[in-house]
Amino acid sequence: MLLIDLQQAIDDPRWARDGPRNNPGAETNVAALLARWRALGRAVIHVRHDSTEPGSTYRPGQPGHAFKPEAAPLPGEPVVGKRVNSAFVDTGLEERLRTMGVSTLTVAGVITNNSVETTVRHAANLGFEVSLVEDACFTFARRDHRGLLRSAQEVHDMSLANIEGEYARVVVTADLLEGKG
Repeated sequence: MLLIDLQQAIDDPRWARDGPRNNPGAETNVAALLARWRALGRAVIHVRHDSTEPGSTYRPGQPGHAFKPEAAPLPGEPVVGKRVNSAFVDTGLEERLRTMGVSTLTVAGVITNNSVETTVRHAANLGFEVSLVEDACFTFARRDHRGLLRSAQEVHDMSLANIEGEYARVVVTADLLEGKG
């Protein structure tokens, strides 16, 4: 399981400037998936955004840089720091996964239409089989290129539509917990 940018930074009110996020239960779903993966002895890798932007809520040394409690790594679980939207750029993640013999990824995290979508596309382009857990990811309302406000759910759904099929299989937490995914 690859958990992307589940850090306290995402709770900063600046992220919701255009409207609230979708999937308010995403962290609960992540916690349930983490518990299942750990109980089964499956690999978990935490991706942490280490922003170099001075005003970023994800900048190291800031309170938001810490992982959300529901997604905090346990001792021994690898943490991969990234500085851009893809978890595969200059991080050694691909090599780590190949060394571990991993060819299938289950992905959850934030933000659906940014780091999650980019990492999923990149993983698929590298030949990994990817499942994206749609209710263990979330995003925020955004204005489109014409200035029209799109709800967080619309942004999320469009991102899922962009990757469904060619890049990933979109799944839900309940199916994974029941062993259907």
